[in-house]
Amino acid sequence: MTKRRSRGDGGLHWDEKRQRWIATANLGFDPSGKRIVKRGSGRTKTEAKNKLKEVLRDHEDGLAIAPTGYTVADAVNDWLAYGLAGRDPGTVETCTILSQNHVIPALGARKLRDLSAEDVDRWLAIKAKTLSTRTLQGVHSCLNRSVKRAMARDKVKRNVVELCQVPQGQPGRPSKALTLAQAEAVLKAAERTSMHTYIVVALLTGARTEELRALTWDHVFLKGRPHADPPQPPHIAVWRSVRRGGDTKTRKSRRTLALPARCVEVLWQHFEDQGWERLAADDKWEEHGLVFSSAVGKPLDATNVRRAFRQALKDAEGINADDWTPRELRHSFVSLLSDRGVPLEEISRLVGHSGTAVTEEVYRKQIRPVIQTGAVVMDGIFKRDSER
Repeated sequence: MTKRRSRGDGGLHWDEKRQRWIATANLGFDPSGKRIVKRGSGRTKTEAKNKLKEVLRDHEDGLAIAPTGYTVADAVNDWLAYGLAGRDPGTVETCTILSQNHVIPALGARKLRDLSAEDVDRWLAIKAKTLSTRTLQGVHSCLNRSVKRAMARDKVKRNVVELCQVPQGQPGRPSKALTLAQAEAVLKAAERTSMHTYIVVALLTGARTEELRALTWDHVFLKGRPHADPPQPPHIAVWRSVRRGGDTKTRKSRRTLALPARCVEVLWQHFEDQGWERLAADDKWEEHGLVFSSAVGKPLDATNVRRAFRQALKDAEGINADDWTPRELRHSFVSLLSDRGVPLEEISRLVGHSGTAVTEEVYRKQIRPVIQTGAVVMDGIFKRDSER
């Protein structure tokens, strides 16, 4: 005689419409009196029962049942739409580009609950053949944060992306520095361009591009403060940047820099030229108090500066303009100071690094490779017998 199932054990039946076996289990009633029924489906009886067991296990663990059709693309798009709220627009744009170009095309169709660590490892290995290590870290971060958000909302049980390490990618383009001869050629070529003042100030002060784009005239002191105690020479206060909130990159990046005479000269001329531009623009002028702005006073973005910079360099002797970017003026500043024997600590202070380790690591190729101070001093202390 067939044994009758106990109450609550559920059942197993064939769904003709879905062409699948359906396993069900009754788990009592919720507070409103509605029956709690959990289901699992499959092409075979065994598959349906196993799915039901998984659903019941999740229920016992207090987990919501993840939707079976929820894909990696759904998780990434949800994170892009809601997980980046309040972030800098540049950050949102970068994450969107990385996700849409590298994450979604390769993994987007995969069901999130089926995504495995092997899938992620294989994807990263393929991407490592064409992307730099820094970009690989970015795309891994986008996927990781998307799945982490989905896990927090019970869309998936665990985040397998956290288990995967980022492989070594392709080497990026190393930053370069202008030699003294190249720097002089750049300054000469830029003389009759709109970027002349920007290039002079960037090269001779080492300020970051985002700091110069945010520089305002109320932070430029071309006459200095001769009556202060002690007197202050002409200087600029590098206290802002175009970063979110206007803060500089680090605490030590907030600094006041004395201006070389050549900077003072070009800034006076730039101030006068900007006055004429303001008159020419008339009602179209937008006053932001910026030192470096568009022809109608609007802030410059990185693309504006890079395009104008390369245009200014097109006639520079011995320079291929397409091979250089504005930030390499800062590298050139470090290189020229190092070549003249300026101590690493002083260079670090001038460029606003948090410590000398940053200066040495980022600008390693520009720092003088042979430190001669010790040898010179010791030669003076321990002279050879023939020199005594």
